Amino acid sequence: MKDTSAHDEKFAKMSFASVYPHYLAKVEKKGRTKDELHQVIQWLTGYNNQQQEELIRDKVSFEVFFKKAKKHPNAKLITGLICGYRVEEIQNPLTQQVRYLDKLVDELAKGRKMEKILRTE
Repeated sequence: MKDTSAHDEKFAKMSFASVYPHYLAKVEKKGRTKDELHQVIQWLTGYNNQQQEELIRDKVSFEVFFKKAKKHPNAKLITGLICGYRVEEIQNPLTQQVRYLDKLVDELAKGRKMEKILRTE
């Protein structure tokens, strides 16, 4: 894994609000809905729709976003490649959480069934 501290710092400072419109556009372009996107985010983080909207409005960083989140215990079951990285091998916890979210959004956009996206053991 070639993650650098600069790479990790970039994720920490990036705002959730700056990425959210890209997530939404990606899933809607593929026929999925905003509600489904919010369901995926809620599964991973515990944030309900109102909390997600507040985090977007407040332009919180990913560092704050994930620090306050209640990470789902089955998040560790998220595996595979995203942007050339194996999510299960990422060493920095924050970078890994951001990539978990990226991976779930990718799976939603690719038409994967919600039961599979929202992993159960």
